[in-house]
Amino acid sequence: MSARTLPEATFARTVLGSGPGLVLAHGAGSSIDNTYGPILQGLAAHHTVVGIDYPGSGDTPRSTTPLSLDDLADQLVAAGVAEGLETFAVSGYSLGGLVAMRAAARHPERVTALVLTATLPYRDNRLALATPIWAKLAETDRELLGKFLVMMAMGADALEAMPAEQLQQAAAWAAAGVVDGTPEHAELAGRADVRDDLAHVKAPTLVISTTQDWFTSTRLHHQIADGIPGAQLVEIPTGHLPMVERPEEWQKLITTFLAQHQ
Repeated sequence: MSARTLPEATFARTVLGSGPGLVLAHGAGSSIDNTYGPILQGLAAHHTVVGIDYPGSGDTPRSTTPLSLDDLADQLVAAGVAEGLETFAVSGYSLGGLVAMRAAARHPERVTALVLTATLPYRDNRLALATPIWAKLAETDRELLGKFLVMMAMGADALEAMPAEQLQQAAAWAAAGVVDGTPEHAELAGRADVRDDLAHVKAPTLVISTTQDWFTSTRLHHQIADGIPGAQLVEIPTGHLPMVERPEEWQKLITTFLAQHQ
């Protein structure tokens, strides 16, 4: 069915639920559980959910070479097909949004709808500065990385509402969640570019713009929505972590859109 030959699906994956297919692509330095965990059961209530863990996340071994966006996109599609889904929607968060867009452009016969959250078409100057810091701290100082991630990822409203003790707990939680493949994920996020893919995305697309985001700016969210034919854009008042700040609202945006396009 797909115009391209798919590889063997080798990445570890999570499979839940029943119904129309929904394939998930997680963020850099994360995993399916860490990115989608708070809304997984809600998504699986009406969908067969298949989520892959990139190299160095979950049970997928860490890569010894730089990651390829094409490889991640093909593995994403291959995982859905391996679970018996001929066609499916794709939800991509942050780096997973680039993976999702590349998958939709490379395998248009497979992808029926696209939901993109807190993502980007290419790295801007802020991300160009952030990704090497992120990668270096992942290798040398995860405690400091936890503080960096909270500073960058939390929205201003949520961050300022935290008392000092909760702020330290959030930083410790962020540090504990850092996956071994973070340096490779961050490196890919710093060079991946899907601007040429946007016009080739044919699936109905929802862009969820996280309006207090420091990792991926609203300017980048709008560039995606403007570049994909017919794409819709909605806003959610969070930083880079809607699964932490507003999980129910995030889930509702995804499921409402998919109910209209599957």
